[in-house]
Amino acid sequence: MTYEQYRGFLLYKWPCVGQGPLLDILAGSAASATAFLCTYPLDLARTKYAYQVVNRRQNLGDSHRCTHSGLPAHRRIRDVFKAVYKQGGMSGFYRGVGPTLGGILPYNVLKFYSNEELKKWVPKEDQSSMALNLSCGALAGLVGQTIIYPLDVVRRQMQVDIRNQNGIRYKNSIETFKSIVHDQGWRQLYAGLCINYIKVVPSLAIGLTAFDVVSQRLRFPQ
Repeated sequence: MTYEQYRGFLLYKWPCVGQGPLLDILAGSAASATAFLCTYPLDLARTKYAYQVVNRRQNLGDSHRCTHSGLPAHRRIRDVFKAVYKQGGMSGFYRGVGPTLGGILPYNVLKFYSNEELKKWVPKEDQSSMALNLSCGALAGLVGQTIIYPLDVVRRQMQVDIRNQNGIRYKNSIETFKSIVHDQGWRQLYAGLCINYIKVVPSLAIGLTAFDVVSQRLRFPQ
């Protein structure tokens, strides 16, 4: 819904953008950012609840604490919301949102641009091949994820509330990025990337291919 609204707004305010890939990238990025902002508190709560590390072998009753932050462990999702609000108010629900918002536009540019460039290498007689379209989408997702992935690591560490070596909470995205490199090494910025490939790359390949197929069937302007 927001994609169509942003698309119409851009065409009305800046007709020079035209009916091309740039319009789709800008409208898609704005729509992704809007959807992400609306659902981010749920993503934050899920991450905090799912990624808390607790030593349950210790017989401490209800006083289990997260090993990485020293904070009390959450027993339910509603406990997460209560704790987040108590620690930071409404702004606490958007802790770590900066890296993702900053990466949405370049990620969409990389994804769509790589996909279109790769498809140019496909012979005309094979451009309708589903397998080749899926391969182009997968490679485009591989490029986009590899370049943007460190921002996702920064966001997750801020969400989970991992502290630096001095046990101090990260204040912002830039400080988190620097602390990760200094305390854990630059390789930590790509921790879990292979697992992310398994999840995201097939999803993007299917999504981009489905977009092309539906556009052709419904004769959307290119």
